[in-house]
Amino acid sequence: MTNVHNFNSGPSILPREVYEEASNAILNFNNTGLSILEIGHRTPLFEAVLHEAIALVKELMQLNDSYEVLFLHGGASTQFFQVPMNLLDASATAAYLDCGTWGSKAIREAKHFGQVHLLGSSKDKNYTYIPRGWRVPDHAAYCHITSNNTIEGTQQHEWPETDVPLVSDMSSDILSRQLDFNRFGLIYAGAQKNIGAAGVNLVVVQRDLLGRVERHIPTMLDYRQHIANNSMLNTPPVFAVYVCMLTLRWLKKLGGIAAIEPVNQAKAALLYDTLDRLPLFTPTVAREDRSLMNVVWVMEEPALEAEFLALCKAEGMVGIRGHRSVGGFRASLYNALPMSSVEALVQLMEHFAAKRG
Repeated sequence: MTNVHNFNSGPSILPREVYEEASNAILNFNNTGLSILEIGHRTPLFEAVLHEAIALVKELMQLNDSYEVLFLHGGASTQFFQVPMNLLDASATAAYLDCGTWGSKAIREAKHFGQVHLLGSSKDKNYTYIPRGWRVPDHAAYCHITSNNTIEGTQQHEWPETDVPLVSDMSSDILSRQLDFNRFGLIYAGAQKNIGAAGVNLVVVQRDLLGRVERHIPTMLDYRQHIANNSMLNTPPVFAVYVCMLTLRWLKKLGGIAAIEPVNQAKAALLYDTLDRLPLFTPTVAREDRSLMNVVWVMEEPALEAEFLALCKAEGMVGIRGHRSVGGFRASLYNALPMSSVEALVQLMEHFAAKRG
């Protein structure tokens, strides 16, 4: 495994110590003789895991006492409809920014529950930039923004000054950079990119935003029910929550978000500098909107793409192929990816450019 460089976009790389400890727990969890896969979810064994995971989220995000932290079933796509179901009345309007595939899908789901005001869209240029010059309407129930667009490689670097509750899908950059998380009314993220394994969804929500809609909300989709039952309204994804706890514990040991952010900036800077320097490779995203998590590029000579991909495969570069909807290449630089992997990719690109450029 030391010869593999994992640039997958999700499920993605985990810290080595996390999957080693998780592997041991599959055989014998905390010396109980039981596997983590078979412990009861309503026993003190798992309750301790869940409580620690929730406490770590609150600590790492420096949340005030008005927030609840939930670990729920389903990926972030579930939240595309669960958010408006809980926050948007049929006669009300929510404001959405359309900056990519996932934001577009969130808009489509929200329209089933209320009105949608489109703040702006970058669809005209294949979502290669973040729109500017828009304003959040004062009457909006909430403002929804995707913080990082995994497929297209853009990232929100500016947030609106507004009294309207901010809602953000942070699936692909959660806990990767310092933000004032207390500015947000609701944050959600699929765990499988930066905070754990696939199978669980993190939701951070201000309590006073809930209970305002008039519609009936099915029990399993009502955030208040999950809060009242401490994320155990039904059997939670025990193993996925456990891996989240281990990953959060790893991040805290490193020094938290303040420690990992400069590392992420350095990784992205090295790769972008290389792409800007080598004419054979062309970044597709507006420079001011480039993502620190998902770096996307194409080749000046498309005929060379297959050869470069084959070389990446031979050198243990996994997950370099771009998303099927946009093509080209993508390298995901999540928290757990070491700088050595980025350095190896850069060296490979320089070698290929010298040979074919």
